[in-house]
Amino acid sequence: MVNGRGTPLAVHELFAPPASTITPSSSSSLALSTPTPLSCYSSTTFTIMLPLRVARATARTAMRAAARPYSSRSSLSHQAPQAWTPVPFITETIGGGWRTSDIFSKLLQERIICLNGEVNDTLSASIVAQLLFLESDAPAKPITLYINSPGGSVTAGLAIYDTMTYIHSPVHTVCVGQAASMGSLLLCGGEKGHRYCLPHSSVMIHQPSGGYFGQASDIAIHATEILRVRKSLNEIYRRHLTRRKEGTVEGEWTLEEIELMMERDKFLSAGEALEMGIVDEILDRRGKPEEEKKST
Repeated sequence: MVNGRGTPLAVHELFAPPASTITPSSSSSLALSTPTPLSCYSSTTFTIMLPLRVARATARTAMRAAARPYSSRSSLSHQAPQAWTPVPFITETIGGGWRTSDIFSKLLQERIICLNGEVNDTLSASIVAQLLFLESDAPAKPITLYINSPGGSVTAGLAIYDTMTYIHSPVHTVCVGQAASMGSLLLCGGEKGHRYCLPHSSVMIHQPSGGYFGQASDIAIHATEILRVRKSLNEIYRRHLTRRKEGTVEGEWTLEEIELMMERDKFLSAGEALEMGIVDEILDRRGKPEEEKKST
């Protein structure tokens, strides 16, 4: 629940009991009972946990959190601050009336998709839906995917990648800012010859990470799975990367070379990403409208 100032309300703000209702208990907790302001309940009971119980509960929570999905992302120091981002709206006059749409919906009309932030299930569902919609609208026309991401969930990222390769519409990818981890896989997974980055973009590649807490047999199962995921990701990179030198394609990278590059975090400038074959061109400036019409 949020109060008038836009901040979460603490429990004691919602159900603040009179001081006289708090009674000590013989156990390791304090019990208090007070009428609740909600009309559907007559009373509610609160338990205040002492530090020992808090520590035990925190430990149990940490152990459960250790069993998390496999992820592929850059470190927290390379992420943008998590904050509310204002979304501009555009108002147009159509047929004597007014129509207002947010900027991302307007870009979608131009077959432009923006992938910003951590790759998770929510973002993946949105990107997949946009790709499928644009393909159904005009299967032969290309789609441009702008990427600025620190990476994220492997399964969510692979859902986007598989959709990119599944649809008939060619997907052109452009890196703005950074394409780290799973973001770099989506960048190089675009249509060959149409994978771009801006001059000061950065790219990072590495192997997936993950963790699991449980019985030894379960840990072994998850260890086998994450090794399978790593091999699958390396195969995707090998399929899309091309070795370049001074703008000339010299061949493909071997799987062994890809595995060696993925052992640790490997940060690349725009020029290095071009030499590795993650992108096909560095865009300094957009072409003039008449030049773009001739090229299309």
